[in-house]
Amino acid sequence: MVTQRRVKTLPGEVARKIAAGEVIDRPNAILRELMDNAVDSGATRIDVDITCGGIEKIRVVDNGCGMSREDLAECAHPHATSKIATEDDLLNLNTLGFRGEALSSMAAVSRLEITSGGFKMRASVTEDHVITPCVETKGTIVQTQGLFENFPARRQFLKRPASEATMCRSTFEEKAMARPDIAFSFTSDGEEKITLSAGQSLKERFVETMGYFENQELFYEVNYSHPDGSFSFTLVTGEPAVSRPSRKDIFIYVNGRRIQEYSLVQAIVYGSQGYFPNGTFPVACLFVTMDPSLVDFNIHPAKKEARFRDMNTLHHQVSTAARNFFKQYTVRSILESDFNSEEKTQNLEFNFSASRHHLEQTASLAFDSPSYSELPKERYSIKNPSSSFAEKKEGRAKFFPSPAEPAFNPSMESDRQLKPNYVPEIITTGEQKHEDGFHFTGLALGTFLIAEKDGTLYIIDQHAAHERMIYDQIMAESQAKQKLMVPYEITTDSQADDNYIEAIKPKLEEAGYTCENCGNGKWMFTTVPARFRGTAEDLKKDVLDRRVNPKDMINAVAASTACRSAVMDGTVLDRITAEEIARGALKLPDPHCPHGRPVFTTITRKQLFALVKRT
Repeated sequence: MVTQRRVKTLPGEVARKIAAGEVIDRPNAILRELMDNAVDSGATRIDVDITCGGIEKIRVVDNGCGMSREDLAECAHPHATSKIATEDDLLNLNTLGFRGEALSSMAAVSRLEITSGGFKMRASVTEDHVITPCVETKGTIVQTQGLFENFPARRQFLKRPASEATMCRSTFEEKAMARPDIAFSFTSDGEEKITLSAGQSLKERFVETMGYFENQELFYEVNYSHPDGSFSFTLVTGEPAVSRPSRKDIFIYVNGRRIQEYSLVQAIVYGSQGYFPNGTFPVACLFVTMDPSLVDFNIHPAKKEARFRDMNTLHHQVSTAARNFFKQYTVRSILESDFNSEEKTQNLEFNFSASRHHLEQTASLAFDSPSYSELPKERYSIKNPSSSFAEKKEGRAKFFPSPAEPAFNPSMESDRQLKPNYVPEIITTGEQKHEDGFHFTGLALGTFLIAEKDGTLYIIDQHAAHERMIYDQIMAESQAKQKLMVPYEITTDSQADDNYIEAIKPKLEEAGYTCENCGNGKWMFTTVPARFRGTAEDLKKDVLDRRVNPKDMINAVAASTACRSAVMDGTVLDRITAEEIARGALKLPDPHCPHGRPVFTTITRKQLFALVKRT
């Protein structure tokens, strides 16, 4: 039976504890708020000291602007803040803290003590802003003790001190990451755990803070500034060798604050597709600086989420930046042996400086991605792009099926031979094969092709090499369209969606999609790429939900088709066919299969001599 209760106002102490519970749920929440305040104070050094996982004590010392006696007398009252004055200030936030809830909440659930400017203030459930003189201190010292000692029901839900200390350390790392201009230290139970010096680059701060086992030289900074000045960003990311099985090592910061923003994580993942094998993901940290009026942080109690006025442009530029970096890195890995050490740079900034002599000798490099057309052409010295692998030439094999030929059926692979539609068409004139320094050695272990060129031995994965060749051919033909007998109709959910489709319409056209705005949120698609096999709902998910780059929308189809069509591991190849695949593999613009696996590995004469202890 339900008992009716009268409405009444809660006692002040209960109300404060409830309000505090929304901000302070465990020790690391206190540390988060205190570090935000220390950064906002203009400090150049911040020292953190915790005891018993922060349950018994958290102490944060900074050398910032400090607080006056008047500030101390007001600071721990509800909604007391120096960072905003009117509601309009919420739309132009330049500080990490702003609500004025943190210190009041700490005083409600612990014993709070603040020392600054020759005064010490104490506040708790039993004391209200007791101020006493003390030795003058530069900056501010804030300390909390006995978390939830007056709130036993909440205290019993805390984890063991070691677990709480781990969470405090994670919060410390999160706050220190975005401010390499500030020195930080973290001490737990009297033992200094982390010391970070000021004046680091974002890359240095990221790698050192996270303590990755990979060498710092495997990480790079990619910088971008939007022409209208509305935002800029630095993407710190590892090369493809630095990978993880999940997205948890992709971090997003906006205006110095780490947030949970799936769409920006997604943008980095999209940009790295095809460069990380076997379902792995990059290690990356995105630092966005944005006009405060374009982002709202006042939507989450812990400020872990944000709302953007225009996410589409930012999403696109982040994805493009990641994709361009990994493309450039791939080319660099091909040419690295010919780079001057002075020309190597860990900060690419979309600038790929290579030896002009070497690039002029390299006829097989081609950039055909639309994203490259957006970059300054004068920064690239690559000449003589190779023609399509689909062209028949004397002395070369034709590896690719025509669009009219049926797809390869993997279920018929039992005879271990190439299927008729995919048998290379050998057109030989008996010419010598070694004028370019290439020499085919043979096959090994039923999977690998062995070739030699310029003093280097190449061990080539026959499936990955053939798969990449077919994939490149499919993508070269990706602009071919198929007209839909019944057009696909997509209904948008907002004007922002309409604006987004309008903005990417030229790119959709380039990729083979023809669409028309019919008004009232309805878009009609009359053509799609020839190889597109999805439904109208699939198309809507790709365009509006996933915000997939138009060219990437057919990547998955192309990769799947290429994988099924390529010669398989263990397929028996005749020598001429094998030699042609090996030769083609060494001319690939991107020596990775569509899923990110390398097409070949190399070993030099010097390395071989070292292996057999020969001098």
